[in-house]
Amino acid sequence: MKLIEHHKNFIQWYKKKLCLSDYGLLWLVFFKGVASAIIIERFFGYSNCL
Repeated sequence: MKLIEHHKNFIQWYKKKLCLSDYGLLWLVFFKGVASAIIIERFFGYSNCL
């Protein structure tokens, strides 16, 4: 339970620091995931040089 409360407090702190609503934070996390997936795919993806 301590970890869950810490995580909730961190999310509230992050929202307050960036002046974001819940909806804005969801979009931020979505685009962060897309960017991470693209970087990982480019780094570990298959190359056309076989």
